Amino acid sequence: MKTIISISLEGPDHDYEFQTPFLGEEFHIRRIGVDKDTKRAEALIREWQTKADAIALEGLRDHQRVGTFELQQKLIKRLEGMSRATPVTSGTRLREILQEWAVRHTQNTQKGFFNNSNVLLFSGMNHYRTARVLTEFTDNLRFADPVLQLGIPKFLSSFDALELFAKGTHQILRWSPPHVLSPSVAPVQEWNHYILRKAMHKADVVVAFYEELERFGLEELAGKTIITSSISEARLQDLRDKGVDMVLDYSPQPFQDHTISIVVLEAMIMAATGHHHQQVTDDDLLEIISDLGLEPRTLYPHGFSRTSRFAFVIHPLSQQYFRNAKPLDLVSKVSPPLVMNTLERIIAYAPPFVYSRVTGVESPTGARAEGWLITVGGTPKEIMAHSPEFTYRRLLAAADMAKKLGAQIMGLGAFTKVVGDAGVTVAKRAPLPITTGNSYSASGALWAAHDAVKKLGLVQIGPSGKMAGKAMVVGATGAIGSVCARLLAKAADEIYLVAPEPAKLLALKEDIEQETPGAQVHVTAKTDKHLADMDMIVTATSGAGKKILDIQQVKPGCVITDVARPLDIPPEDVAKRPDVLVIESGEIRLPGQVRMKDIGLPKNVVYACLAETIVLALEGRYENFTLGRNIEWKKVREIYQLGLKHGMQLASISGVNGVYSDEDLARVRNLALAQRPELAAGTQKTPLH
Repeated sequence: MKTIISISLEGPDHDYEFQTPFLGEEFHIRRIGVDKDTKRAEALIREWQTKADAIALEGLRDHQRVGTFELQQKLIKRLEGMSRATPVTSGTRLREILQEWAVRHTQNTQKGFFNNSNVLLFSGMNHYRTARVLTEFTDNLRFADPVLQLGIPKFLSSFDALELFAKGTHQILRWSPPHVLSPSVAPVQEWNHYILRKAMHKADVVVAFYEELERFGLEELAGKTIITSSISEARLQDLRDKGVDMVLDYSPQPFQDHTISIVVLEAMIMAATGHHHQQVTDDDLLEIISDLGLEPRTLYPHGFSRTSRFAFVIHPLSQQYFRNAKPLDLVSKVSPPLVMNTLERIIAYAPPFVYSRVTGVESPTGARAEGWLITVGGTPKEIMAHSPEFTYRRLLAAADMAKKLGAQIMGLGAFTKVVGDAGVTVAKRAPLPITTGNSYSASGALWAAHDAVKKLGLVQIGPSGKMAGKAMVVGATGAIGSVCARLLAKAADEIYLVAPEPAKLLALKEDIEQETPGAQVHVTAKTDKHLADMDMIVTATSGAGKKILDIQQVKPGCVITDVARPLDIPPEDVAKRPDVLVIESGEIRLPGQVRMKDIGLPKNVVYACLAETIVLALEGRYENFTLGRNIEWKKVREIYQLGLKHGMQLASISGVNGVYSDEDLARVRNLALAQRPELAAGTQKTPLH
């Protein structure tokens, strides 16, 4: 039987003794805590050097490698050299392999998990390999070595600074008592505690030994991912009580009923192979790790949970924004139009800023998302008055801000997604993935329109959901319009495509007929010719205030879905036809209890372009999803399906005056029936509610 003795400079509270098979051998493992008594540790090594097969040294600061610099701890070196016959180890080599393996394993199994995360490392010197591999996925790293080791209230934010710190402090750290993992030569003042807790609060990922975390009460860890080692059931319960989302334990635990450290595991490997520390090669360790199937442990104290982060760019849609936003409201309420026009031009040059934090989005799958709404200053009038490069620069500044905040994907809202090449150039230059949200905008448009037609009950809907009526898409050759046209061709008996570009219309008609055999597709350059026959109309232009259609010609009971922003159908036109249902599509109800500032929609309801960004975050799809003016209808279908997976719902149907109630829908239906005798005579369908 092989004997392993673990000598820990921590207290005896967690001492254990057990027997277990490992690598074809029987092992007797015993832990002895000496409570910082180095003399007793030396005596135990002398006692066990002839009786144990390997000795593990725990609970003290290990040798540290930082870049090309290596800090050898004097006490550890002395203790390791006391036994000539029995190997003594502090676990350095195995720890370095497993620290890096844990990060790569998680990044591989949960794609993009560490992308652009804000990471706080209690000690970059103790977790240098962890930090190095994390830089492959994020630049947002902060090292607390000066705070914890020297009591200096200063964080390091680069490897150059960390390596300089290691070289400059090595004499102090070599000779300071290594009784704890991160000692303080100078007393850590309350201010140091405060700034470290504040840094923990802002971090997405915290890298530290459990003993380091415990020293600060674990109070700032709610919602965090913790990278640590040797987490027992009792420790996991403590982290659960503090609201930790995920624990990445880089020390594999091959024994079901006992939690051991990496140091003990390395000592067992040395004893089983019959090698001293210097003779165990990386190949030996790799072979054993592979043969035993040892993996880092991913622990979810509250069940599976993954929090992704997004950013979304918004901008004021008109001067009315300034009348509602403080402190501009004080100026705008008493200012003449000339002053307001000047203010509008000035604000267009303002740097981006965070308008609102968004939290509480939670998918039925357990995935969660949080993010930031970032405002750029230009109204549609100002955006269109400048060159695309003007807007690109502001969007790239917003992307830089989003990256520093920790966002993993950024969406473009309103006019920012139609400027220039519709996001392509921004995506090439931005430091994080970009999506315009147009795929979900198209999906939401059709979703809302189809739901409205069913609720009114004026058009026959077949078992497959296909509408026995005629539909029109105005602006059919545009980004969203072309996708709406492709989808409507599958959902309506006949479809009419309208755009002032004859050649593009013919090409679109040809594509749709190939994609949907049997579809009846008509093309026209003007809306008026067939307007009165339509049961559903989708407007998807970028007219910015131009008259798109004559609402007086529309059939009573027609459903008009206005996808454009700004709207194609002005409120005064809507008021002229109370027998027509004009809806503003693209509104999605988010799952969870969402908290954010008012964006002019009911609670939990957002525009579809923002919802697309959130869906991609929930799915962990940190990629350029919807870009350019040619939207792929396959992506429209995919984002719709992903939305359903994550609990997205169509919001209550809204118009220019807010949400339509059941009474509002009944009023539109009754007014339409009064003007359509063929339906009033009894041929109409019963409305679906």
